[in-house]
Formats: sequence, C-alpha cells, structure tokens
Amino acid sequence: MENERFFSVPLAQVEVTDEYCKNALAKEIAYLLSLQEERLLAGFYENAGLKTPFVRYGGWESGLIGGHTLGHYLTALAQAAENPAVPSGDRERLLQKAKNIVDGLKTCQNAVGTGLIWGAPMPAGGIEAQFYNVERGKTDIHTEAWVPWYTAHKLLSGVIAAYELLGYAPALEVAEGLGDYVCGRALGWDEETRKTVLETEYGGMNDCLYELYAVTGKEEYARAAHVFDEERLFGEVLSGRSDVLDDLHANTTIPKFLGALNRYLTLHGKTLGGEKVDALRYLRAAEAFFETVTEHHTYATGGNSEWERFGKDDVLDAERTNCNCETCNVYNMMKLARGLFSVTGEKKYSDYYDNAFVNDILSSQNPETGMTTYFQAMASGYFKVFSTAEENFWCCTGTGMENFTKLGDGVYYRRGKSLFVERYLSSALRSEGMEIVQESGFPWENSVRFRVIRAAEPFMLCLRLPDWAAGYPSAEKNGAKINLLEVGGHITVAVKEGDELTLTIPVEIGMKGLPDGKNAFAFRYGGVLLSAVLGGGNLRTETTGEGVTIPSGEKKEVSVKVESLEALFEEPSKFFTRKGERFEFHSEPPLVFTAHYKQYRERYALYVRVEE
Repeated sequence: MENERFFSVPLAQVEVTDEYCKNALAKEIAYLLSLQEERLLAGFYENAGLKTPFVRYGGWESGLIGGHTLGHYLTALAQAAENPAVPSGDRERLLQKAKNIVDGLKTCQNAVGTGLIWGAPMPAGGIEAQFYNVERGKTDIHTEAWVPWYTAHKLLSGVIAAYELLGYAPALEVAEGLGDYVCGRALGWDEETRKTVLETEYGGMNDCLYELYAVTGKEEYARAAHVFDEERLFGEVLSGRSDVLDDLHANTTIPKFLGALNRYLTLHGKTLGGEKVDALRYLRAAEAFFETVTEHHTYATGGNSEWERFGKDDVLDAERTNCNCETCNVYNMMKLARGLFSVTGEKKYSDYYDNAFVNDILSSQNPETGMTTYFQAMASGYFKVFSTAEENFWCCTGTGMENFTKLGDGVYYRRGKSLFVERYLSSALRSEGMEIVQESGFPWENSVRFRVIRAAEPFMLCLRLPDWAAGYPSAEKNGAKINLLEVGGHITVAVKEGDELTLTIPVEIGMKGLPDGKNAFAFRYGGVLLSAVLGGGNLRTETTGEGVTIPSGEKKEVSVKVESLEALFEEPSKFFTRKGERFEFHSEPPLVFTAHYKQYRERYALYVRVEE
C-alpha cells in the first residue's frame, strides 16, 4: 500500500499567488515578526533557574497553559521560513527567530537536566508539578494543572517542525530530550495512572511521538506514543453506534484520531519489538471518526461543536449559538482529511479540506489586522470576534499562526508520475523537475488555467471534480477542446512541457440544510459559502471561559418568504441576482449575501429560515 500513497507537495515548492491569500500571509508574517521570541522564552528561562530581563506575555501565556504558544509559533516560523511567497529578507528574519528559540530551549533543557522544557508558571511542587498533579487526578486549571500534556504536544511538534522543515540539527536534540522525558513518564505508568492521565486533554501526544519515531527510528518513542492511543474510544467509534461523540470535548478528541492515523502511516507493516505491526484498525478508526464528524456534526463552513463540545448526532440547528466552531477543531480536522487523502486518494477528503479552508480558515482571519477567531457563531445576528496581538494567546491564536503560514498546503499531491490538483488556488509549483502555474478564476469566474512551464517528462494532470460543481466540466488543451476522462472523481489529462490547459466548471448557487432544522438553509456560490449582510453598529462583546471573547446579545432568527419553496429547491440560482461579489436574494424581506470569509466587520446570517 506504501506505493499507492499520495504525497503532498512540500510547502517550499508551492508559492500561492492568489491576492486574498497573499494579503492573509503578509498580515500573519507581520504578526510573527512583531512578537518577541525572548518574551515567549521568558518562562522557560525562569523555570530553568536562568536569569532573563524579559517578561512573559499575558493572557493564556501567564496561566498554567503558558508555553503552548511558543510551540505553535515555532511551527509557524518554520513554515514561513520555507514559504516561497514570503520575501527573502523576512524569511531570513523568521529563520533566525526559529533558531533563537531552539537555542534558548536547548539552554534551558541543559540547565534543567531531565530533558523537560517548560514555560508555564510553576504551581506548588516545581517544574514537573503539573504532570504529577494530572497523574493524581488534581486538575484545577488555576492552581494545579492546565492540560500539561497538550502543551508538551505543541512544544514537541514545534521543535520537530524546526528540524524537519529547516534542517536545524539542535532542534532534533531538543526534541529527543523532551521525547526521552515523556518516555520516562509514560512508559512507567500502571494502567490506573494511564487511565487517569488520559481523562485529561493531552493534545496529540500519540501523533507527535509517532512523528518523532518516524524521524529518529527509536522504538521507545513509538511505544510511548502507543500509551496515548485510546483504544476504548477507537473501538466505540468503530462500533458505529449513534451519539458516540455526545458531550466529548471536540478539540480533545480530534487529535486522538490524528495519532491513530499516524500509527498506521508510520508503523503499519513494520517490525516493532520483534513483531510485525498491523495498524489497519487505526486507519479504520480514523476513517470512521472523520465520517461521523462530517456527516453528523458539521456545519456548512466545515466547522463543528458548540462551546467546544460535540452534541448528539444530527443536532445542529438546535445548537446554533454565538459559541460554535472552535477554529482549532477545523485546523485538526483538515490535518485528518489531508492524512486520509494521502492514504486513500478519496475525493471526499479533498472536498472537505477545500471547503473548510475557504469557509472556515480564511474566514477566521481579520484581513486588516491579521488577528484570528476562537469561535465562529452559526446563529444569526452575531459577528466575528478576533484575538488581540498580545493579550489573549488562545489555543486558536496558535493554530492561526500555523494556518496562515501554510496556505499552499494540500493544493498539489504526487502519486507516481501523476500530479493531483486538489484545490483551485492561484499558485506556482516549482520543483527540480517541474514548474507549473495555476491561474484560478474560481469562484467569481468559472475556469482555471494551468501552464506547464517546465517538465522533465510528460505526466498526468489529475484535477479534482469538486462537490460544488453545478455540471460536468469541459476543457481545452493548447486551444483545442478535448474529451475528458474521469477517474476517481478527478479529470485526468496527459500533459507535457509547454502545454496549456483550461478547465471550465459550471458554477451556480447551491443550498444546504440542517438535519434538524426546519427550512433553515445556507447558500453558497460554487465553493464559497455566502452569508447575509446584516449591518454593523453596537458590536458588543463579552467574555466566557478562560478569557475568550465572544459576541454579545440574544440569538435572533432571520426568516424570509419566497413564492415557491419547491422552485427554490429545484433551481436556487433563479432566486438570486448577482452583482459582482454580492447576491440579492429575491425574498420578502430581501436580503443581500456576500462571501462569508470576507465578512469581518458586520453581523451576518449563515443560515436563513425560508418559508413560502
């Protein structure tokens, strides 16, 4: 099965040229450059007994989860330093910041002497106190422990990224030191302690430890990763029973299945401890989980959950509030979709990734400030609330850093001599044997053009037939119309150096309901979700949870009437008049819709109740 995998083209080979994405990247780079790595390292120095003139940042960074941001930040720096769309001068500064962080962590690690790197304020008991407290079931997030294994995952992932993407050797030394510390704890747990630990959010510890095993080949990391594999949960999801995810914390749960998938990717068919590993069950668990989430718990944006938790299957309309769709959840679901596509090549995973990228991730950033969302309300009448530069440092602030430094991820995949295009996004792919330019007009135009500038040999160009297509596409190669061959949901065309290919896909208004929502519909134009423009003014906010800012006010329904629901279902485009990027809905009262990802200063309605 190894030879059948699809390999995502590395970030360093993909330059995104789409104008909206270029701005999004520029805003993210400006933010990364504005942060002082010394302040993110300050807590690590303090805990290692080393003097530093710098003071840690506030918000979550001043709480017991402090240090998690540095892990995300390091991953984002590594991605940005490799990103060809970032100006070379900025890439050099970002690279230096990444090296400074790794060097600082190494200094702290040497001073501590156990392999542990830790930046959160210390509760009673010293630098390891949070880990001991979790093992004893003591988890008051203000005085005892705030998900230390989640933070360890972010740190380990960050240093691994610095090594894998930048090739900076000291990063692997730090990663192995932290990995050894984790092994020393996890491999010594009895079953009761293990059960106690796994009841607390531990991020993707299995995922990052399998990754560390893949990098080093050291079996103890794979054995420690397996300690974090939650077999009971995997079995429940594989059982297919209803409501299996009810009341589970979504962003605690999703990474567990990333780890399950990574066990398959790194170990299936290999020998570990003298025995051949059969990890097919873990792939099946990841597939079943993805199916459960997307079919029974997902909104039109690709987001899920209400106040961070899954509900009962198919109960979505009833849970539309001002606290839906935590951005971290989508970040992790997209990683899962990407991994599952790499194994299976099934188009549904790319369909999800593309939809979530456009309608949740792009939607999560303020294009003026570069700040990002925690929640995105699915209830009507609310608005997006964004983080601040130095006061919040939410989990979603960290994943936001990563999201907008890897905008070219998942656009192109290679499999043998075929190149698969899974996202229609203006970009250029440049590798040793190939240069291809994609010029996408979607969604406002209905075609995309590919120019093969350089190719060492002819190859097959495989273009995803998206789930939003309003009809079968047509294509021209070098100005002449060609017959199309569809294989596995992809249009497959043989091309060579110098060829130009234009693919045209019909684009119309589509609509999507909710399983429990009477006449509640979301509308999209092609792959872009639309939301009704409800105006600004009096955009009051309030705080919930641990300093999370949300839009304030009562939930309101937006209801309209049309002449015929049957006619609307049959051909929704007839009920809209397009004017540029705005769409007038012929309803009573009339509504104006626009691309949801571009709505960031006004109240909106994603779902509208339509009656006749």
